[in-house]
Amino acid sequence: MKKQFNRMKQLANQTVGRAEKTEVLSEDLLQIERRLDTVRSMCHHSHKRLMACFQGQHGTDAERRHKKLPLTALAQNMQEASTQLEDSLLGKMLETCGDAENQLALELSQHEVFVEKEIVDPLYGIAEVEIPNIQKQRKQLAKLVLDWDSVRARWNQAHKSSATNFQGLPSKIDTLKEEMDEAGNKVEQCKDQLAADMYNFMAKEGEYGKFFVTLLEAQADYHRKALAVLEKALPELRAHQDKWAEKPAFGTPLEEHLKRSGREIALPIEACVMLLLETGMKEEGLFRIGAGASKLKKLKAALDCSTSHLDEFYSDPHAVAGALKSYLRELPEPLMTFNLYEEWTQVASVQDQDKKLQDLWRTCQKLPPHNFVNFRYLIKFLAKLAQTSDINKMTPSNIAIVLGPNLLWAKNEGTLAEMAAATSVHVVAVIEPIIQHANWFFPEEVEFNVSEAFVPLATPTSNHSSHTGIDSVDSGTLERKRPASMAVMEGDLVKKERCVQSCSPLHAGGSWHAEVNPGSPVLPEGTRGPGGVHSAPPARVQRV
Repeated sequence: MKKQFNRMKQLANQTVGRAEKTEVLSEDLLQIERRLDTVRSMCHHSHKRLMACFQGQHGTDAERRHKKLPLTALAQNMQEASTQLEDSLLGKMLETCGDAENQLALELSQHEVFVEKEIVDPLYGIAEVEIPNIQKQRKQLAKLVLDWDSVRARWNQAHKSSATNFQGLPSKIDTLKEEMDEAGNKVEQCKDQLAADMYNFMAKEGEYGKFFVTLLEAQADYHRKALAVLEKALPELRAHQDKWAEKPAFGTPLEEHLKRSGREIALPIEACVMLLLETGMKEEGLFRIGAGASKLKKLKAALDCSTSHLDEFYSDPHAVAGALKSYLRELPEPLMTFNLYEEWTQVASVQDQDKKLQDLWRTCQKLPPHNFVNFRYLIKFLAKLAQTSDINKMTPSNIAIVLGPNLLWAKNEGTLAEMAAATSVHVVAVIEPIIQHANWFFPEEVEFNVSEAFVPLATPTSNHSSHTGIDSVDSGTLERKRPASMAVMEGDLVKKERCVQSCSPLHAGGSWHAEVNPGSPVLPEGTRGPGGVHSAPPARVQRV
């Protein structure tokens, strides 16, 4: 208690400036002391922020940490969902993605355990153990210095008093002298130990700096392993995506849709044609009268996902016609192609009808194979539709007016209205004669149920005539079967893709043997030359 009282008294004297304060540390040690505070603050905050970066539970092993990670929960959710979705595209994607996420979680848990052991815990030791021990020793030195100053002040006071009072003072002075020397020795010992600890700490600064090198190396290693997991999973995911045939047809390039689905005729074209052949051939104003927006949207969505439930649309041929027009209009490139736009418009301006027909025929042969087959299919249907124009009012001219702008438009024009105005006149002049002379342009018989996905039912349910491309079918409805090519992966396709050249004598270089209508122009003789274009004699076409 007496020593503590003397410390407080000496501290008070030093505070008010009446007593001398001894500084035992050199300038170097004082600078190190100030630096210790900064280093401790840095280690403390680095430890705290690194802990906040961890997603797993602190202080657990890698296996237990892995189970608690959010990525692990995500992976489990994906894997459970994949079993419920079976062999669908989403099921396969979720299974692959779930495995990848689980592997990422495993890599993350191992990374966090390593960082915690090699970096976070040592930083905690520096901030909460090593530096506090040095600072504790510094406080102890301050107390010893205070004791030393106190006993020295008392010794000085006793020494001054001895000049006036000699009785009993020599023994007291000797006692204070011994006490002062002992306090001085303690100060020196503590100062030496503190200086050694401070210098040792500063000597290990390079070692402490390695913690941050190790941190970045660990992060780089983790990200490399995570990237390897992702690079392994991504090709598999893309393969599932590419193999899956059931993709939207609207807005997809024609060739891509046909290749993906293994079809010869685009699904929306064939489906709409088959539905219209069943219930729409005698519908007045077909393609001219608009359908309900909700019904049209529903039909387009049904065709996009290849649903087999199309029965409800038999009763609404205008919605079916609207869906067909929408599909043609939404193609990235028109069915009659951008490349031939100038040629089509030039042919439309030809006044001589025989030359015009011959030029139209030649331009038709320049269409890409997939475009040619689908264009021929559509024209044969439109020609059949025009045969009942006395009932449905859809003459070749009317059909060309309402459907032509959806078959051909310029590539770089303004608004839709401007494009339609600039193109409609030329398109009508092109489409109308092709429909009128469809059997001359395309003499071969077209089987409209080309995919065999539409099966006529024996029981008639409609007053409309039935048309499947075979004249013997007079009535009945069509049952829409889900095409195998649109419901399974490409590897499971059971229907071989039909070759355009084998199904089209015109594209194969053969000659036509089908009968032509009386009054139609004679088909130009010639063979299909390089690039799939028929070469026809330049002489004027004669009529029979």
